[in-house]
Amino acid sequence: MRQLLYMHVFLCCLSTAHPFCPSQCTCVFHGRTDGTRTRSVLCNDPDMSDIPVNVPVDTVKLRIEKTGVRRIPTEAFYYLAELRYLWITYNSITSVDTASFYNLKVLHELRLDGNMISMFPWESLKEMPRLRTLDLHNNRITNVPSEAIPYFLNITYLDLSSNKLATLPSDLMDIWPPFNGAPISTNASQKIVLGIQDNPWFCDCKISKLIELSKMVNTPVVLMDLVLTCSGPDNLAGVLFQRAELDNCVKPSVMTSATKITSPLGSNVLLRCDATGFPTPALNWAKSDGSPVNNTVQESPGDGVRWSIMSLHGILYKDAGNYSCKAKNVAGNAEASISISIAGSSSTTIPPVTPSIEIGPTSQGTTFTPPTDIPNSTTITSTVLPRTSTTLYTTTATPKKPKTTPSNIIQKGKQGKIQQGGNGRKLAADEKSKKIDVSKSVKDLKIVEETSDTAVLLWTADGLSNDAPLTVVYSPYDEDDSKSTVETNAGSGKVLLEGLSSGMRYSVCLVAKGSAAGKDPCIDFYTLDNVEDGGQNQLFVIISGIACALVLPLIALLLYKILALYCKGPNTGLDEEELEKESYVKFETISMKQRTLNSHPAELWARRQTRESERMLLCSRSSIDSQMTYKSDSSRSEYLC
Repeated sequence: MRQLLYMHVFLCCLSTAHPFCPSQCTCVFHGRTDGTRTRSVLCNDPDMSDIPVNVPVDTVKLRIEKTGVRRIPTEAFYYLAELRYLWITYNSITSVDTASFYNLKVLHELRLDGNMISMFPWESLKEMPRLRTLDLHNNRITNVPSEAIPYFLNITYLDLSSNKLATLPSDLMDIWPPFNGAPISTNASQKIVLGIQDNPWFCDCKISKLIELSKMVNTPVVLMDLVLTCSGPDNLAGVLFQRAELDNCVKPSVMTSATKITSPLGSNVLLRCDATGFPTPALNWAKSDGSPVNNTVQESPGDGVRWSIMSLHGILYKDAGNYSCKAKNVAGNAEASISISIAGSSSTTIPPVTPSIEIGPTSQGTTFTPPTDIPNSTTITSTVLPRTSTTLYTTTATPKKPKTTPSNIIQKGKQGKIQQGGNGRKLAADEKSKKIDVSKSVKDLKIVEETSDTAVLLWTADGLSNDAPLTVVYSPYDEDDSKSTVETNAGSGKVLLEGLSSGMRYSVCLVAKGSAAGKDPCIDFYTLDNVEDGGQNQLFVIISGIACALVLPLIALLLYKILALYCKGPNTGLDEEELEKESYVKFETISMKQRTLNSHPAELWARRQTRESERMLLCSRSSIDSQMTYKSDSSRSEYLC
């Protein structure tokens, strides 16, 4: 009796030590190379109608297959924190709750193929951050919304085949190479497997990237089945993706008015971006640092065309950088960048303001921005705008002319005189009378070392100090709207002009600070022709010469033959007798002689007169003679002539 009691206690302890396995399931331990064991649970009882709730908590793999389960309730697996593989395949699942997969933080594989799911809760994927495999094959899913795209970023195996999908969001392909711009890797472990076959695809511009992917080779995205066909529209029904040509589907292209702009501090800049594509692309501006861009206007004058203008008012140093114009439609993306830089600045020290002289605008466009209360010695920044500052723009940028007003300098009823440094020089009316005549100071302005895209400008500055600032302004001849500038100093004596076009005439001027308007020394020059173009032209001339040498003799021979036939004319030298000889033939008739007793066989024939033969040939036989056969030697045929 005591032994039976001990045995009962031992069995109870043993059952307590091992977790309970559901009655309709099978629990199996799998050994691992490191000595540990993992548990997998298989539930395949056809009579099972609900998801089991007493699965061991250490289960790593749970398979619920070929049962009568129709729905997955909320938080059905929340206690299975170690679950890595969840297969609920070939059941009768029609409903999946948004929180069905709550707390499955380490789940790696989710398979729901072979069910009747028509609406899948895509937001539930955020509960499975380590999910890599999602199998929804052979269901009734009709739509994949754009909101689900962020949840696919980490998935490397996505099977949506054998559903009822007619389209996919165009942004879905943008998360994978080559559409996301990432470099294509040849590493097989980084491949993405995508199953989309056996769906009624409507082949339009929305799935143009998918069609383009099916035509690619050696891409990171691998299609399970390349035999993908269109179900619509009617003109593409039954056509393979590889042979489908979409109408009214054009990737966007972007063009900007300039790629690089240098603008003075405080000026206004307008940046324009034009895009084409079908459907009409959307345009967005962005800065390289990710900061938002405001003050944009865009318009679409027609289908497939859109332009946008971004305005920068009173630009500051923080506005410098790269600005991107991005165009996007369902067929693809395009982007173009514009670089903005701010012109240099110099420091100016303002001494105490004394109410003695009126302040007026300077002729050089010097702008002072002092604080509200000017202390005894204040250092502020001034930006000097040269006379040709507007030529810095190759776009529609329109710099605003800076002004110096008394309100910027005189504060709290004080009027005074502005002096630069401590040397007592005036910055307003006095500098008007001290302009430098650059045309007399700068000599020997000439261009040397011209190439197809560069040139070197040389000068001699006798009346200027070596550190005197100079601005070199150059542009194509008579094209003032596309000027470029180079900042230098008088002592350098030369500057390299870059970015030129081959075989063009250019004008270059040397502008100094304070120079009189219209008196800047200028010179014109030509750039050399492109060597490559010359080589191509020479090759073209050689080929043309060879062709002419071969064709011209043939043409001359053909003309000679035509003229010879034309000049020969009809042959009229034949007389009538020759024509008669050629046209008529005289016949001689042979008739049989009367047979004699000692006649030789060769003497049986005799010649008949030619005239008689002709008469017989031309005259018709009488109707009676034509119906009778004369066998008598003495008989004679009669002819009617």
